[in-house]
Amino acid sequence: MPRTLFISDLHLDSSRPGVIRALAELLQGNTDCEALYILGDLFEVWVGDDDDTPLVSEIRELFKAFTAAGPSLYLMHGNRDFLLGDDFAKSCNAELLSDPTLIDLYGTPTLLMHGDSLCTGDEEYMNFRAMARSEAWRGEILSKSLDERRAIAAHIRAASSEGNSNKAEDIMDVTPSEVDRVMTDASVSRLIHGHTHRPARHDVARGERVVLGDWEATGWYISASSGSFELIKFNINQ
Repeated sequence: MPRTLFISDLHLDSSRPGVIRALAELLQGNTDCEALYILGDLFEVWVGDDDDTPLVSEIRELFKAFTAAGPSLYLMHGNRDFLLGDDFAKSCNAELLSDPTLIDLYGTPTLLMHGDSLCTGDEEYMNFRAMARSEAWRGEILSKSLDERRAIAAHIRAASSEGNSNKAEDIMDVTPSEVDRVMTDASVSRLIHGHTHRPARHDVARGERVVLGDWEATGWYISASSGSFELIKFNINQ
């Protein structure tokens, strides 16, 4: 039976080989699926499509082997890898998606998002998001050398970690009224997103909000077909 998979928030980094292996196993074990959607934060950090680290080459080859077997691959920006570009996507036969993206999932209109734009209570982050998504800011950052970009990324990550430690938990979760607004505007009964690292299936006014989990000691994915829709948890061997 045709099926489609969804994942997010892997935060791939060379210091986390277990997560890299888990992704490889997921790809190699599901070459019979129709498509895989990665809804942001595939990488812990992305400094540009010219990144020449071994990790990038390894993931590119995994994706090329996966798409060569038949499935389609779709990538969405997250708050960690918003500099992902068409060059990387094309190099592994993937397609970059806008956030949000509306799809027909076996007859159910489904809205796909990373999820960070739903956290409207975090005004500090929302201001940064608006700046980081601007073409002017992206152009300025990408004009710098790789070493400069890596230093900037390290600074942003450190500042984000420190800032988040002082924020209330509810601020970093989605705003219910924003969930209702985006689902109403898109006329959908299902929303799939990541970002919050709070995997669950929620009943909401418009239908259902499904949250993917981050990958660390455990991993998460959604498997959908015409007859089923499952949020699945699995162990990751470090």
